[in-house]
Amino acid sequence: MSDRFFFDDTLSSGSHVRPKAGDSVELEGPEAHHLSSVRRFKEGDFVTLFNGDGNEYPARIVDVEKKRIRLQIASVERPERELSFRLHIASALPKGDRGDFLIEKLTELGATDFTPLITERSVVKADDAKAEKIRRAVIESSKQCGRNVLMRVHPPVRWLEWCVKQPGLRLLALPTVIVELAAGGEDAIVAIGPEGGFSESEIQAALDSGWVGFSLGPRVLRTETAGIVAAARLGRSN
Repeated sequence: MSDRFFFDDTLSSGSHVRPKAGDSVELEGPEAHHLSSVRRFKEGDFVTLFNGDGNEYPARIVDVEKKRIRLQIASVERPERELSFRLHIASALPKGDRGDFLIEKLTELGATDFTPLITERSVVKADDAKAEKIRRAVIESSKQCGRNVLMRVHPPVRWLEWCVKQPGLRLLALPTVIVELAAGGEDAIVAIGPEGGFSESEIQAALDSGWVGFSLGPRVLRTETAGIVAAARLGRSN
């Protein structure tokens, strides 16, 4: 796979401009720095661009400046690398680098959505700044794994308020439940608790709202491990 760089051309409405062959686009900020100063690409070189719209854009570098790179789109391609269903992982954030590891692997495994959870036993503060850091981690992982649709990162939510409002198939990871998670293939939301797990009141509120408890096996998994295993099992039927 060729070297990939992200360019953000979203409009105020949230939609994309949809470049076509022959169009010029510009890279600025961290992506321009990485292309020119770190990877040392130069005029005439070819790279692949993506913007999260599902396409990827082979492009030729036309002009290299210190903080801005201009490229010309050579073609528009749309490889199929996404799940055919929605896989939404909602999880409390683990500490330190384990949180970055979770986001990286969820992106690689094809999860379509991620929601940071605020629970009674959360050990990491989930706020808008943290969510923005997660979005950047999604871009970096997408560059590596070849995804052209970014995993959507939703604002942090309080579990007790959020869990009662979600529709559809909702799966709650519980180490005390003996029903194991099977392969997926349909839209689903999977909730993973923090270190120490969900509290009894949080579990009961979810079950009363229609969430289905499941187990990932006989051993207690760390938060990031549970999220990764759940995504791998539910995504494998694609």
